[in-house]
Amino acid sequence: MALPLGSRIRARLIMEYADRETLMACLKHLQITAGNASLMTTELMQTLCDHAAGNYRVLTSMAAELLASAAQQEITQLDEKLYLEVFATPTAHARKRA
Repeated sequence: MALPLGSRIRARLIMEYADRETLMACLKHLQITAGNASLMTTELMQTLCDHAAGNYRVLTSMAAELLASAAQQEITQLDEKLYLEVFATPTAHARKRA
């Protein structure tokens, strides 16, 4: 019989809600350490921070999805247009065709 995963974790990192400025600082740091401080436009970074719901994992997951999509399309700078392409909900017309 297997024990639940939660009972096997010895140390847990409890993270509080991160405000927009803290998320922005994290995102800027990640871009700089990755070697491309201008990878994302400022507007896109603000949008990501606003939609991350104070959660670092959500922020980095959305950024990773954008980066993967940009790599496929060979886009050199990520912007809000790409954000809308990747995360926009399908319109009713598009759903009917599918």
